[in-house]
Amino acid sequence: MVQYAAGPRDFTTFQAFLTHTSQLLRRHGWNKMLADQRLLSPFTDEERNWIREFWLARSESIGQALFGAVVIPSDVFARLSLNLVMNDSQHEAFTFRMFEDEAEAVLWLTQLP
Repeated sequence: MVQYAAGPRDFTTFQAFLTHTSQLLRRHGWNKMLADQRLLSPFTDEERNWIREFWLARSESIGQALFGAVVIPSDVFARLSLNLVMNDSQHEAFTFRMFEDEAEAVLWLTQLP
């Protein structure tokens, strides 16, 4: 599980974290991820663009299918930011679903192949 903390993120660290996460998933043949974003601060434009244009696009280009269960943020602006990322990120390689409750998110992931 990836658990986001409150507050601003350093963009370079954010990029490195998601890049290493992708590599770890691929190395072990894993394709499911639970992201607890309840404390998430809104994504910056720079973060949103990088997620869409690099991270998700790269997963798609290498044929890595990912499933993500996202426990949605409490902050209304962070929810809007997350929705922008998800709406802009209609990649075939990434299937996601958003949940209010962590237990429901985990159940959904365990039911996937």
